Amino acid sequence: MQAINDFILAAAGQPWVLVLVLACCVIDGFFPPVPSESVVVGLAAVAATADVPNPWILALVAAGGAFAGDNIAYLLGRRVGTSRWAWMRGPRMQSAFRWAGRELRKRPASLILVARFVPIGRVAVNLTAGGTHYPHLRFVGLTVLSATLWASYSVAIGLFFGQWFEDNHLLGAAIAIVCAVALGIVVDLAINKFRGNPNVVERIREPGT
Repeated sequence: MQAINDFILAAAGQPWVLVLVLACCVIDGFFPPVPSESVVVGLAAVAATADVPNPWILALVAAGGAFAGDNIAYLLGRRVGTSRWAWMRGPRMQSAFRWAGRELRKRPASLILVARFVPIGRVAVNLTAGGTHYPHLRFVGLTVLSATLWASYSVAIGLFFGQWFEDNHLLGAAIAIVCAVALGIVVDLAINKFRGNPNVVERIREPGT
């Protein structure tokens, strides 16, 4: 176990770790299986006691990557629309796209901000924003804010839980990631209840149907 902790500590201090964070956050903007939250939260948990990587730089890199990924998804939506590929044409996914389009017209700021915290939800919303030609400059402004909030939240979660596990970085990172996932589920359920439609998030989460 000590060897694993030593490896984690040594890796966290390497410059390539921040490149990995940037890549994960960018790709996750349009390919949700990449676990950007887990990477950011886990490294922040290590930083809580080891001071590497620098939490401020970690948050900045994560925010930059999230912003880039969200805008790539927007541009993809604008270029290919929301029915080009088979997974997009399923009735549930089309319903999710229609819902996102309606919500973008009514409350774009809250939708884009909240969707950033729902991995597959943000992809559906960002693709829809592009596909429906939501004004790009407005989208850019909102994603600057949403990416900053998301990165700050992810790093804060990791720092909070990581500080209790100074001698076991692996355990601290694991617990921080589990707590972040749990909080994400709570946010997901709260959105679901607030919207008054129990099928909305489920529809967004089933891109293969």
